Order: sequence, then C-alpha cells, then structure tokens
Amino acid sequence: MSDELKLTFTEHLEELRRRLLYSLGAVFAGMILSWFFKENLLVFVTAPFFTAWETLPELPVPTLHFASPMEPFIAYLKLSLVAGIFIGSPVVLYHMWRFVAPGLYPKEKRYAMPFVLFSTIMFVGGGVIGYIIVFPIGFRFFLTFSGNIGTVASLVPTIMMNDYLNVAIKMLLAFGVIFELPLFITFMALAGIVNYKQLLRFSRWFIVLSVLAGSLLTPPDVITQICMAIPLIVLYFLAVLMAYLFGPKPGEI
Repeated sequence: MSDELKLTFTEHLEELRRRLLYSLGAVFAGMILSWFFKENLLVFVTAPFFTAWETLPELPVPTLHFASPMEPFIAYLKLSLVAGIFIGSPVVLYHMWRFVAPGLYPKEKRYAMPFVLFSTIMFVGGGVIGYIIVFPIGFRFFLTFSGNIGTVASLVPTIMMNDYLNVAIKMLLAFGVIFELPLFITFMALAGIVNYKQLLRFSRWFIVLSVLAGSLLTPPDVITQICMAIPLIVLYFLAVLMAYLFGPKPGEI
C-alpha cells in the first residue's frame, strides 16, 4: 500500500513538473515575442503617466531617467516578462486546470474550457481596467504635488525608468489577479464548498480585507487604494450572485 501511495505521489509531482514546464514555456515564448516590441510596450505603459503630466502646464517636457547603463536593459526585461505573462496566461490557466482536473467530479470537469476562457478574459481585463481607469487618476494625483512653491522655487519630478515600471507592473498584475476573484468563488460554489448565504455573512469581513489589499497592492495614497478596493468589493458581490444562480443552496452542501 505504501509503495502504491509513493508511486502515486511521484506521478503527481511529475505531472506538476510537466504542467509548470508547459506554463513557463508559454510565458517565455510570450516574453521573447514581446522583446521585439519593447519600445512600443514602454510607450504604452507610460502613456497614462505622460498624459497626466501634460495636464500640468507648469511642468517641463515629460522624460524618464535611468541611473545606470544597465537599467534600461533590466527595465525592458521586466516589461517583456509581464507582457509574456499576459500573452501566456491562457496556457498557464489551462494547465492549472488540467493539474487539478483529476481530483474533480465529471460535472465539475465540464467547466474546464469556460473556466480557461473567462479566467483569461478576467485577468487581461483587470489589467486593462487598471490601466485605463486607475493609472490616470493615480498619476494625476501624485503629480499635483509638483509645480511652483510660492514665487521663488518649484518641485520638478525626476522619474526613474525602473521605479516607474515597478509601480506600473505591480498594479497591472494586481488588477489582473483580483479580477479572478468571481471565477474562483463561483468555482468553490459549484464544487459545493460554499453557498451564497455563507458568502453574504462573510461580506463584512471581505470589505475590510479589500481595503487592506488596496493599501498593500497600490501606492500609498487614498485615491488608488479606493480604486482597487471598490472593484474588489463589486467583484465579490458579483461572485455571490453567481453562487446564488449556479451553486448549491443552503442545506445542499
């Protein structure tokens, strides 16, 4: 019996390794492809910041700076990696599902392709919403602290390329991940782990956790923290609705 369990565990690890290699391969392929468009990606990621900058006429022409000869190369690598994650996300999500699928019931396995499709849409869509809505608001807020100080001095931002990309990448990935929340909770409901009443009872705590997540995953200002907390809360109650429509009712778990 122990040999059988040992073999099963070994096979399980081998399956995990294989799925990880496929996922990493997809991300790496996306990263290589993105490298050929690194300048376009940089223009895309910095566009909300430069647009916010240009709304303040007292500031000079917007520029990015770097502190060492290696910094642009490292920054482009980071940018290509994140683009590779978004490009490879359908493959990564598919292999995540394939890894857990053997432990699911046939009814739950039917949701494989819809799960992969909607997970990809939500992940990419979360990043897009963060880019379109939160980036301009957050950057505009930060830049309002620059400008003239009285009549004798002024505050002029010196934006380092690496620092900017670190903030932008963190927010893009954070919004992509949090938009997976409704699908994760819906799947838990479909699997009979939770029901909508349990989720409603937990909602007050989730609101607190959303505010905490907003403070940890965004820059330290109230505006961007609220911009992350509000979508989290909305997505949670969307998941509650999905659990009500498709999950088990109380007493059926």
